[in-house]
Amino acid sequence: MSEVDWLSHLLRIVTVTGQLEVRCAYGAPWRVTWDQAAANEIPYHVIVSGRAILEDPQTRTTQELAGGDIVLLPHGAAHVLHDGSGKKPIRTHEHRGSAGWVLSENDGKGEKLDLMCGRFFIEPPHDRLIRNYMPAHLVTQARNRHGEDQGGSAPAQLASLVSLMRMESAGDRPGGRAILDALSSALFTLVLRASSEGEQAPAGLLALAGHPRLAPAIAALFADPAKSWKLPDLADMCGMSRATFMRHFQDKLGCSALDLLTDLRVSLAANELKKPAISTEAVAEIAGYQSVSAFRRVFTERMGMTPGEWRRQAQHRT
Repeated sequence: MSEVDWLSHLLRIVTVTGQLEVRCAYGAPWRVTWDQAAANEIPYHVIVSGRAILEDPQTRTTQELAGGDIVLLPHGAAHVLHDGSGKKPIRTHEHRGSAGWVLSENDGKGEKLDLMCGRFFIEPPHDRLIRNYMPAHLVTQARNRHGEDQGGSAPAQLASLVSLMRMESAGDRPGGRAILDALSSALFTLVLRASSEGEQAPAGLLALAGHPRLAPAIAALFADPAKSWKLPDLADMCGMSRATFMRHFQDKLGCSALDLLTDLRVSLAANELKKPAISTEAVAEIAGYQSVSAFRRVFTERMGMTPGEWRRQAQHRT
């Protein structure tokens, strides 16, 4: 794994799985509502073809989506998708295939929509890490609407992945559920890659990772969170003064580099504590703490429970 591959390092700490749940084939007017997701769930929607309006009932904001757009909601916020007409939606009828996902259709005669909906599952406590550093809504384009050749770009790869998901969900073939779940997991990674490489990366970690001058520091922190990093070292890596580095980092992420490092260490420690044979002292060392008491204090502050309490909870879940 390359040391500069921050995304692979992140997904080595944070386990994410995906699941396609609903394939929607609607004619306008239509409307679908989703409640607030569970803490460890991130809903996603893929506009295969057609057009949709994404509405946030809490902020009363809307965003128009078109074919090729992929929406992730990292904070799991309640939301609505509709055709934008304001008309009463036509009643839908559902059919569940053997692969586990549901085909939802209506008899609407208006503009057609082909939509795939699912969710990503993040193992606790890493939902905290994702939600703290990702925007509430993340919209990525899976293909170029202007028709230029994108070659091996992330949007082109996303378009190929969505095409595979569409083909697999169009039938009811052996292994379909396993294939769709695997493709959904890959979708999460490709969306983050495309967002961080885009010209206008969203606020938070993706903007930081896509920043040409700050990216080396992000890559270093993710590659080796246990290292005793100092701010001057990180600033030198980015060719900045300590004050300039701190200001740019805070502006992009909303917190300091040491805050991010602490969250990475706590997530790393949470993974290790799931192993019954490893001692708390050994976990503290793996996570970069020379003092067990300092590790216990930081872990308890971030997690709201002691390392021992987390270990017992994690063992009870398995």
